Amino acid sequence: MKFTVAVKRRFIARHYLIGGDWGDENDVHSHEYGVEVSLEGTQLNEHGYVADIAEIGARVDGIIAGVKEKTLNDLDEFSGLNPSVERLAALFCRSLLTKIAPGISAVRVRVFEDDGAWAACRREIP
Repeated sequence: MKFTVAVKRRFIARHYLIGGDWGDENDVHSHEYGVEVSLEGTQLNEHGYVADIAEIGARVDGIIAGVKEKTLNDLDEFSGLNPSVERLAALFCRSLLTKIAPGISAVRVRVFEDDGAWAACRREIP
């Protein structure tokens, strides 16, 4: 049996694309991003949780605090790189893998650039 627990958040950040001619996307513009973080596990803790939703939310909020209302291109994590939704999902995924709750077997992050487009990053934990 597998269990999944997830939280969703929204935040606004800016970016611009580099390395190609993408028209208006080459200019600084903002998105209202959505992020959905899912933790998977096969065991529940003594409280009946895969992981505490409030704790997951607080960790996600902490990551968002580092990117919201900023130009992603200016962050060290994206130095010289396109700050794509794939790379933004990977940033959340890497950050969440530190201090992961016991019994978690996978972390999945989906980042929505708008209501119709998203990218995901998933890491299994041995």
